[in-house]
Parts: sequence; C-alpha cells; structure tokens
Amino acid sequence: MSERTPDPKTVLLRRGEVHSPADPFATAMVVERGQVAWVGSEGAADAFADGVDEVVDLDGALVTPAFTDAHVHTTSTGLALTGLDLSTAPDLEAALTRVREFAAARPRDKVLLGHGWDASRWPGGRPPSVAELDEATGGRPLYLSRIDVHSAVVSTALLDLTPGLGATDGALGAPLTAGAHHAVRAAAFAAVTPAQRAEAQRAALAHAASLGIGTVHECAGPEISSEDDFTALLRLAAGEPGPRVVGYWAEQDVDKARELGALGAAGDLFVDGALGSHTACLHDPYTDAAHTGTAYLDAATVAAHVTACTEAGLQAGFHAIGDAAVAAVVEGVRAAADKVGLTRVRAARHRVEHAEMLTPETIAAFAELGLTASVQPAFDALWGGEDGMYAQRLGAERARTLNPFAALLRSGVPLAFGSDSPVTPLDPWGTVRAAAFHRTPEHRISVRAAFTAHTRGGWRAVGRDDAGVLVPGAPADYAVWSTGALVVQAPDDRVARWSTDPRSGTPGLPDLTPGTELPVCLRTVVGGRSVFVRPGE
Repeated sequence: MSERTPDPKTVLLRRGEVHSPADPFATAMVVERGQVAWVGSEGAADAFADGVDEVVDLDGALVTPAFTDAHVHTTSTGLALTGLDLSTAPDLEAALTRVREFAAARPRDKVLLGHGWDASRWPGGRPPSVAELDEATGGRPLYLSRIDVHSAVVSTALLDLTPGLGATDGALGAPLTAGAHHAVRAAAFAAVTPAQRAEAQRAALAHAASLGIGTVHECAGPEISSEDDFTALLRLAAGEPGPRVVGYWAEQDVDKARELGALGAAGDLFVDGALGSHTACLHDPYTDAAHTGTAYLDAATVAAHVTACTEAGLQAGFHAIGDAAVAAVVEGVRAAADKVGLTRVRAARHRVEHAEMLTPETIAAFAELGLTASVQPAFDALWGGEDGMYAQRLGAERARTLNPFAALLRSGVPLAFGSDSPVTPLDPWGTVRAAAFHRTPEHRISVRAAFTAHTRGGWRAVGRDDAGVLVPGAPADYAVWSTGALVVQAPDDRVARWSTDPRSGTPGLPDLTPGTELPVCLRTVVGGRSVFVRPGE
C-alpha cells in the first residue's frame, strides 16, 4: 500500500460537460472511494450536494477519462525534458551550437546526454561527426540519440568508456546502431546517478499529469535502461501522487519479468529496429539503402517466447516495425497458438508495439490472434507525407501503406495509442488529431475512435475492460479541460460517420481540426486524488 493519503474525498463535479456513454448529456459526476459513483444531469445533482466532501463548479469545463499513453520511456523522457533536446534544431550547425552551450552549462556532468536529432530533416542530410562532437564538447563523453532512439552519435571519450568499443568504432562518423548502440547507451546511462534518475522520472510523470495523462506504460528492458531504473520507477510511482505506471520488461526471461514487477515480458523486445536508422526489417530493400534492415528475432524465437508467457500467465509483446518483422511476429504467435491453443493466446492479449508496416494478411492475423496494436499516430504526423522520412526510406508507394489505423479497426484489432516518448512528445490530444487527420486519408479514423484508443484502449491493452471510461464503478481517473464547443467529428468522408445531430446521443469531443487550439488541462485526477492542478485553478 502506498503512502498517498487515506481514502480520497467524495466529490461532486457539476455545471460542466461529462464525456460518458452512460449519459451522453451528463453535466455532473460523483466520485466516491476512488471510483465513479454516478453521472447524470444538473437537476439530479442537487440530491448529492449535501452528502459530499467537496463540490467542484466546472464552469462549463469538459470532463473526460484520463488518457493512457501506452508506450513511454519515462527516464529518457525526463532526461530529454531536463537535458539537451535537438528535436527542433533546424540544421547541423544549430545542433552543434546547442551541444556547445549545453556542455558549457553542465561542467560537472560525467556524461553529457542529448536526444532528438534527425538528419533527414537537415540540409545536406548529414549527422554530426565524431570530430565535430569532440570539438563541441571539449573532449568530454557525449551520447546523442537519434529521434527514433535506434541509433546514436557519440564522442570519442564515450567510445573509450564503452567496453568492447574504441575510437575506431566511430572513425567513419556513421551513427552507431544495433549492438554498438546498445553498448554506448548502457555506458552513458550508467553515469546517471540515482538522484538524477529520480529527478528525471518525477519530471516526466509530472509533465504527463499536466497533459491529462493518468497512466503510462513503461516499456523498459536491458537494452533500453536497466533493472535498477525500472524497479526505481515502479517504486516511485507507487509511493508518490502521479500517473499510474504499468511496467513491461523486454527480455526473454519470464521469471525475470515477474521478479521485477512487470505485467509482461513485453514492450520493446526488439524483432527489428527503426525505419529512420535503416534497421527496420523489410521484405524488400530500402529505397535509399541497398539492404533490408536488421532482424533481431526470428519466428521460432517469437513462438517460444509467446508460448512461455502464455503458460506463465504473462503478456508477451514485441517491437516490430518493418513488414518482415511484423510477419515474423505473426508467424511466431500463430505457431504458439498451435501449441497452447488459440483461445489461451487470444485471452493473454499479447501486444505488438509500433506495427507500422502492415499488409491485409498481417492485419487479419492480428485480429485472429487477438493481438493488440500499440501504435503511435504522431509518427505519421512527423514522418508521413510525400516528402517525409517514410517516403525517403521506402518510396512514396510503400510509405502510403504505413500506419493503417482504419483497416485495423475495421478488422477488429484493438488499438492502444501512445507516444514512444521521447521519440515523439507526450501529447494526447495531438495524438488523437494525428490519427483523425492521418496524412494518408484512407487510414483516418474518427476522433471518437481515436479518443477511445487513447483512453479505454490503453486499459484494455493491460487486460482491464472496466476502466478508461466514466461510468459508475470505473476508476476515477479523469481530466478536466478548458476547450471550445464540442462536436462529433469525422474528418473524412471515407470515415464511418456517427450522426452529428445532438439527438443521436453520441457524446461530443473538442474540435481537433488542424490549426485549432488543443484543449488545455485544468486538473488531472487518478484514483480520486488530484495529481495535477493548473496554477490559478
């Protein structure tokens, strides 16, 4: 039991808009003992006013379920928030200037940490060289992860600190990938002290709460962080007010995952890498490279892991981006189903993270096998389009097939939305907008469907069907928003429309048309306790 305070207050919220399927016209809600106790109309709310500890006048604000971000790297997110962020650097010289300024401002750091460079968006398309980084840092150890976190550029001093590597590994100036990248990342993060780590974790969780996020799924693993980082995060989240943290540990060791407190041996268990780093595993070669990427796990290994997890009562899950990697996951899960039974495999709700390159056949297999697609709509917003990174790597025709959210929903595949932060920022309404206004129109889904994938979908992905929605008996995880008029929005004629007539009984949501202001979070509540209150509220 945590030390978060005793039972939360009984609260009546009224005079707002409550997004609830229990009553599409609800303006009030009662929260008791950490659960939603009632939703309904303003007139009926009078009967509760005298029996509660607190009455909150919403003054027209919108109340929704809190968001769940289904794929987060919490410590890395916090370090990016408090450290060197290159995601907005417009070119190589600007990035190097930021490195110089950061190094000068942090003279006592054992290792300088930065994130977010993307040479595919810079003139010339070239990442910084080792020599340039050595000059910018004054010869200090530096780790700079690419935006997809599947490759990095580093200084000579960090190479010299990495067991098994040396200065010659970076001599050609190409970003480090695969095993070399994992080694330099481990060396860099080993220099982070427990105090720095806790500071970063608190910063990330506080930022999530300020955005109306009530739960994050931490996707950890031995090639991503460390056991100490993972267990420290779970302890911190259990003992301090903030978003819930559900942990996944990406290792083929069921006993280790259970021992560490993970819900599954899942998350970023890498079947391949990423498209931006040319390490996603493809059936056909990249358009801009004469190879098909990197395969880390094959179908037989997937099958063995899914079998072990299913028999142990844990979730399995895999990082798979390229079409060949996704096909290997499907083949492996199907082989496991043949061994332990399809019903047991479906009941386990195994997950596939990212799942960007899908075909009609693999989509149908996801539905058949009960796989949850844990996906990141912001990837399309960032890298999609005719001139985006996807098109550079794959050509326009293949790029247009990526992230087919509408086809997944039509086939009955459960969706859970996330950010993969710090790859893309924590930004729940922006994520819903990215799915509804996908760069490829046939992949768009309604705002309602996208919102569901980012709230209830995340709970379903961890095996909970009773949460992520404001109905009596559900956990009181909710957010209060300042926003404009509510609408029922289907942004494309090819999207199956819900009636926009208010008499249809479909709850409205904010207008997310690109260019409009996104809702502002006023308060976030987890289990009936406030974990964020905007100053002045």
